[in-house]
Amino acid sequence: MLAMENTALLIAIIQNAIDGIITIDENGIVELINPAACALFDYAPDEVIGQNVTMLMPLPDNDRHDANIFYRQFRDKGNMVGMGREVLGLRKDGSIFPFRLGLSEVQFSGRKIFTGFIHDLSKEKEAERRLKDYAAHLEELVEERTVSLKTTVQALERAKEELSRSLDKEKELGQMKSRFVSMASHEFRTPLTAIKLSASLIEQYTLDTGPPKIIKHVNKINNAVVNLTVILNDFLSLEKLEAGKQDVSYSEFDLVNFSTAVAEEMQLLAKQNQQIIYRHTGTESIVKLDENLLKNCIINLITNAIKYSGENTAIAFETEINQESYIITVKDNGIGIPEVDQKHLFEAFFRAHNTGTIPGTGLGLNIVLRYAGLMKGIVTFNSVVNHGTLFTITFPRS
Repeated sequence: MLAMENTALLIAIIQNAIDGIITIDENGIVELINPAACALFDYAPDEVIGQNVTMLMPLPDNDRHDANIFYRQFRDKGNMVGMGREVLGLRKDGSIFPFRLGLSEVQFSGRKIFTGFIHDLSKEKEAERRLKDYAAHLEELVEERTVSLKTTVQALERAKEELSRSLDKEKELGQMKSRFVSMASHEFRTPLTAIKLSASLIEQYTLDTGPPKIIKHVNKINNAVVNLTVILNDFLSLEKLEAGKQDVSYSEFDLVNFSTAVAEEMQLLAKQNQQIIYRHTGTESIVKLDENLLKNCIINLITNAIKYSGENTAIAFETEINQESYIITVKDNGIGIPEVDQKHLFEAFFRAHNTGTIPGTGLGLNIVLRYAGLMKGIVTFNSVVNHGTLFTITFPRS
């Protein structure tokens, strides 16, 4: 009874095993094949049992000594028994699949029975293939990216070289421009001085007896000389600022005396019946600033006030010293600055749209801003079209 139960248990295990199980005799004839093996090879049991095991192996493997393991290697065990090996199987439909074969030998009723345990490797092999393909694809991508990176690096190197050459050329052109501006500005001063001197002599000789037309044209010459001198001064100032050559030289001086002299000097350039009115607020008058830079700032602001205001108007020029700061203001009643232009006002070469034919380079306020900045000053303004403009420069006392 126990033997029968053991036999039934063994049969149940074989029939329900996940892997395929095949048993053959010494001649390679299949004696048993379980359902898992039938499913792998796509045969019914009665199609395999009694047949030579080579029917389950593809050509030419079933004729090769090292592959005909179900027949020749079973008959001549060699070292395959008790070991596993990857081999190929042949399905009923002719398709081939890989599997791992484990062999065992059993002595039964005086004869040898060989058992093969079959584990399908199709999924594992497919996963390996995909992994290899993916690895190969990654290698291709890496190679492509490497080539692309090399190309990009080479392009960057070329761009760097071109940029370096361009910068060298730009630097050289900048130096040439600076030398030209400096030379031209200095060279123009000599003939301008001669022209102004000649105009002054003509004016002096014809002041009482000369025709009105001569006096009119002499005034035009003087105005043209003044305008050209301002332009040259602006370009020289800009050249120094751009080259970083403009230094700040602080000194103590009397702001009231200084401003009074500037106001008197600028009054000579004012239009007919234009009045420059100077006023100081505060009990102190001594400041510590760069006198030349400050004079340039004030002259630029008053010059603009003169240009953009009409005849018979007043220009308010005020200074103030309090505990925290020095404050300079210049206010006119001229054409004002359109709101759309105000954000660009301090840009070099920018001029508001309402300046018309009034001469100017658009450099003055840029220079004022930068000169004031060198002395830690802040420039602000308030302007309304046709109601004038107020400029304020504030310097910290520290």
